[in-house]
Amino acid sequence: MLGGVGGAVWMVLLCCACAQVENNRFADDFSTLESCANDSTIIDLLLKSNLYNKHRVPDPNGVVVMVEFWVQEISSVSELTSDFEMDIYVNEIWMDKALRFDAMNPCKQNITLSHHVFDKIWTPNSCFINSKMASIHDSPFRNIYLTVYSNGTVWTNYRVKVRGPCSMDLSSFPLDMQKCTLIYQSFNYNSDEVKMRWGEGKVFQMKQFSLPDFDLVNISTRVEIHISPAGVWDELYVTFTFQRRYVWYVLQAYIPTYLTIFISWVSFTLGPYAIPARTMLGVNSLLAMIMMFGNIMRNLPRVSYVKAIDVWMLACMTFNFCSLLELAVIGYLTKNASPNELPNRRQTDDTKQSCPRTTRSGFLMRHPWRQAGGAGPTRAYCFQKCWSLLGPVYMAERIDRASCFAFPALFSLFNIAYWSYYMNSFFLSNEKCSVF
Repeated sequence: MLGGVGGAVWMVLLCCACAQVENNRFADDFSTLESCANDSTIIDLLLKSNLYNKHRVPDPNGVVVMVEFWVQEISSVSELTSDFEMDIYVNEIWMDKALRFDAMNPCKQNITLSHHVFDKIWTPNSCFINSKMASIHDSPFRNIYLTVYSNGTVWTNYRVKVRGPCSMDLSSFPLDMQKCTLIYQSFNYNSDEVKMRWGEGKVFQMKQFSLPDFDLVNISTRVEIHISPAGVWDELYVTFTFQRRYVWYVLQAYIPTYLTIFISWVSFTLGPYAIPARTMLGVNSLLAMIMMFGNIMRNLPRVSYVKAIDVWMLACMTFNFCSLLELAVIGYLTKNASPNELPNRRQTDDTKQSCPRTTRSGFLMRHPWRQAGGAGPTRAYCFQKCWSLLGPVYMAERIDRASCFAFPALFSLFNIAYWSYYMNSFFLSNEKCSVF
């Protein structure tokens, strides 16, 4: 009986002990829940004016800022203004121990905050120091992403529209490659306070870009040290290399000029008396070439050096102009003759038969009809007679016949020299870029 009562007592005591343990566990859980403060409370506690100073560098030994660019879109590359325009996401990561909240909220590893908090914390005040224009997108609100991790790591990401300069070199246009460079650095802090470094991703291309005139063939990065009177600054360089799409210029410039040159050679086959038709053909070809050249130059900046397209167009216009000069020579030789005045073959043959053959070529007699043993015409008279009938026309035909071979041959030599030089330069430029 006593044993049963004692067992019951021990059972009651055991249940009470278990209940107490369970109550303690729930109390601990409730205490933990109470200690997990919400994001607003954490930020309010961290950014109290007497505890946090956004104007003070978080680390007196210098803050390392890791930077990455995510290229969203490249909208334009302009030769006239020597710049390019793009939309990118700028990522910056640094450590700010004053923003640690692991003791305040062990429940969360990070908190995401609005752009309003961004203006209340310390930032490296980085910018594109060589940009023509840079602005954070603000539609429908400022596009700033801010995350603070429990150990004090700060990650900011903001979407920027930037217009940067391009070092345009058009000497090989339209077989050229252009480079556009952006320089990113802290505007307020030198390298003793802020050390700018590229992150692991450096520059990430979010998609393939399609531009009317260019293809993006390479993105390169580097870090340089800039020394100024204010101190030493870390500068992050990113260079975008663009290769021009030259097919449009082949279709609009090179092929039409080839056809124009070929048409100008047709005049050599029309004969020495088709002067009006040959003049119209040559002048129209030259005017068409000048108009093509003007249309191309209208979309290019005025530079003081010679471009590849200049060499091509000027050479083609020179060939066309030379064909007009050849026509002028033909016209001069045949200006006093007409097709009706051409000697017929019978008259030419009679003149040849009446002229004696002699080995004393070049001897001119003062009395052409006087000759020992006869009264026939002398060789000098026959030469003058034949030249007056056939000389100018014969020379004009010989010049036309020679031009039919000389002009294509010289133009072919020019093509070999032109394309060898510029295509070699084009391929050498491609080898320096890693196409991706």
